[in-house]
Amino acid sequence: MTNAQPASASGTYSLGGDLPIHRLGYGAMQITGPGVWGDPADPDEAVRVLRRAVDLGVNFIDTADSYGPFVSEQLIRKALHPYADDLVIATKAGLTRSGPGDWRPVGRPEYLRQQLHLSLRNLGVDRIDLYQLHRIDPQVPLADQLGALVELQQEGKIRHIGVSEVSVDQLKQARELATIVSVQNLYNLANRQAEDVLEYAEANGIAFIPWFPIATGELARPGGPLDTAAKEHDATPAQLALAWLLRRSPVMLPIPGTSRVPHVEENISAAEITLTDAEFEALTAAVS
Repeated sequence: MTNAQPASASGTYSLGGDLPIHRLGYGAMQITGPGVWGDPADPDEAVRVLRRAVDLGVNFIDTADSYGPFVSEQLIRKALHPYADDLVIATKAGLTRSGPGDWRPVGRPEYLRQQLHLSLRNLGVDRIDLYQLHRIDPQVPLADQLGALVELQQEGKIRHIGVSEVSVDQLKQARELATIVSVQNLYNLANRQAEDVLEYAEANGIAFIPWFPIATGELARPGGPLDTAAKEHDATPAQLALAWLLRRSPVMLPIPGTSRVPHVEENISAAEITLTDAEFEALTAAVS
């Protein structure tokens, strides 16, 4: 780690055109208990992780009301409130929980409105910088779901609106109903099924937030392409996977998460790794 704030080496992206953030952020799902349920085993370490991430230059943190539920948001407030002026906290609503590992979409407007107010309280803010529809509820018209968020935006309680886990067609439909500044889909070096969504986002100036960003799979096997490139940079395969994401697109905002300080330091230092053209192309071609 050559930079006191290595996250700054990831470059800057202007979220919604008015919120400049470092592109390598932090995803706050893993600071909860097993199954993303309840309190973490070591709440003090979770607080240290959040503070260390910010110390390292992270100024974009992504969470959700369903992480815990609410445990992640409450820990963020405990660790970081009052927030730095440049810190952007994004949260999400639209998935309800009944136990560990259980996630069910609920997009009724009154539910989304209720969850927004709970997130405001739990985070200790008057407005959410980026509020994302966590999943589209197939039982509720999308116009009703996003309509609720637009109303809350008009009331000054949401700054920008994003969507999560959508197809290109759903993203196009969403953009007819609201100004969408971000999309959050499963995407990593080993799983690029959302490539078409990324390409659409890039073409239309929409931030792309890849969740589960450092899955490496067989690519990290001894002698494999990720393992080889990592040794060249004296880095870990996970760091190379993050470096690849940052190189892949200027709208890419990776949010690796962890519950341990050494791991957050490792992840964020990936911003300082610059892949050569040959390395990037070799890693890209390794998964067809």
